[in-house]
Amino acid sequence: MPNSRSSPVYASSASPAYDSYASSSSPSSENIIYGSSSSSYTPPRKAWVDPKSLANCGDASQIQGNVSPYVKQLILNTFIAYGAGDEHCFGHSVAKAVKFIDISAHESYERQGRMEATTVAEVLVSKSMLNGAGMLHGGCMAFLIDNTPLVALGLIKNINGVGVTQSMNIMFHSPAPVGSCLRIISTSVAMGSRIMSARCEVINQKTGSVVASAYLNKMQPTMSKL
Repeated sequence: MPNSRSSPVYASSASPAYDSYASSSSPSSENIIYGSSSSSYTPPRKAWVDPKSLANCGDASQIQGNVSPYVKQLILNTFIAYGAGDEHCFGHSVAKAVKFIDISAHESYERQGRMEATTVAEVLVSKSMLNGAGMLHGGCMAFLIDNTPLVALGLIKNINGVGVTQSMNIMFHSPAPVGSCLRIISTSVAMGSRIMSARCEVINQKTGSVVASAYLNKMQPTMSKL
């Protein structure tokens, strides 16, 4: 059976597999999924968090992957504004330590060409992330896993992918002591008009061992209840 990807777990921006999504109007957009300008994205309905409405936070120019620079910046903006918040918010210091490495999308062969998006991020485990036993706290792991690729897929499909977590099932496989460099690989599973799902693996870069794996559901909240 053919593989759904021609590259490892996150695609290179040079991958030719996505030529059909490139804009023909600009040579510089070759192999880029989704438009490269802000005019490409218009939310279909009022959303509780609209990535386009957020101010630019951080530099997305070093993030690899085949989605456009504009999409990468919107995802970074959403992560920093919504995931990290200000210095008084829960998990702020943890979120600020997360570095996005790759944001890509592809057509899944196994799913009859349906789009999937994958984000790859890295974080160095610091002392403030540990439990009393000197290992990465399970609650901190849940916080790291909760940032999903659904925002990216939503931007590509013109659906708001910023949801609240409805459920999360985490399997803890091995401990992560201070100084561990963790790679967080998250892939979209399904995206409906209100319910969205993603899966995630957290891998210790040095040992190659899986630290945790997870499956989570998110949903669009009812605006009147916020």
